[in-house]
Amino acid sequence: MIEILQQHLLDRLGNDIDNLDFVLSYFKPLKIDRNTFLVQEGQICQQVYFIAKGCLQVFVYDNEMNETTRDIVTEGTWCSELLSFGSGKPAQENIRTVEGCELLAIDKQSFQKLMETVPQFDKVYKQILEISYANSVYRINTFVALSALDRIKWVMEFRPKLMTRVSSKLIASYLGINKDVFSRLKAKL
Repeated sequence: MIEILQQHLLDRLGNDIDNLDFVLSYFKPLKIDRNTFLVQEGQICQQVYFIAKGCLQVFVYDNEMNETTRDIVTEGTWCSELLSFGSGKPAQENIRTVEGCELLAIDKQSFQKLMETVPQFDKVYKQILEISYANSVYRINTFVALSALDRIKWVMEFRPKLMTRVSSKLIASYLGINKDVFSRLKAKL
């Protein structure tokens, strides 16, 4: 499992690999069952996760306890409730496993130590933040302008594996449309 994270870091750092083993030593491998909460709204987020295998849902509940999915995160990417992790304040989002996962976790104290002592780790973290922010803004701005049918087409084009990997209910939540509408529109494609 650690090899996947190692390759991920090498892909971002190129030949700038000083301290790579030191960085990897701070990550704890976790095997988590399906439908397990890693973070729940109101808790303090204690870790950042690298997904070696599996899929996570980042979501909030509305006033009627319906889920609104901000992201579906899969292998080779990072996930955390960063506002809570960074500030130590209660999380505003939930993170749950969609399927059994193999994760590599790092706690806040270790994370901060690496940020302060290993310039390459700081560089990777900044790249991750920039990519995450750009993807979120792009998706939000794109979805605002698209009809429900066009949002489904967007997922089919840009995240096609989700269509067979996760439930229609989860994809509908991610797209911001009713699951019945999603099923009806998907059948037209």
